[in-house]
Amino acid sequence: QVQLVESGGGLVQPGGSLRLSCTASEVFGGRYVWAWFRQVSGNDREPVAAISSNGEAGYEDSVKGRFTISMDNAKSTMTLEMDSLMPEDTAVYFCNVKIFRTAPTMLEYWGQGTQVIVSS
Repeated sequence: QVQLVESGGGLVQPGGSLRLSCTASEVFGGRYVWAWFRQVSGNDREPVAAISSNGEAGYEDSVKGRFTISMDNAKSTMTLEMDSLMPEDTAVYFCNVKIFRTAPTMLEYWGQGTQVIVSS
């Protein structure tokens, strides 16, 4: 059972920056995809950004050019740098990892969530 621990949420003013980190309890091998999701109360959890084990990254349209996802395989850590934050970025952010084993096995794990509030 992989444990994911997030850190870095908090309160920031519009236009400010935050860095979210997610650390896994073990080093992954093979193919996997890290991702950040966010959820506003009453709404579905939505994907924000993802990065695969080969380094390819993708972003939801509203965060392109403002957020940057990265990973440190040696430390089993994923980071989301969030710049030019806007009030609509306010949400609980969740770390996620999908680990692909011999097909069709895919293991998926979630962090506990970290609150981000963008407000003046």
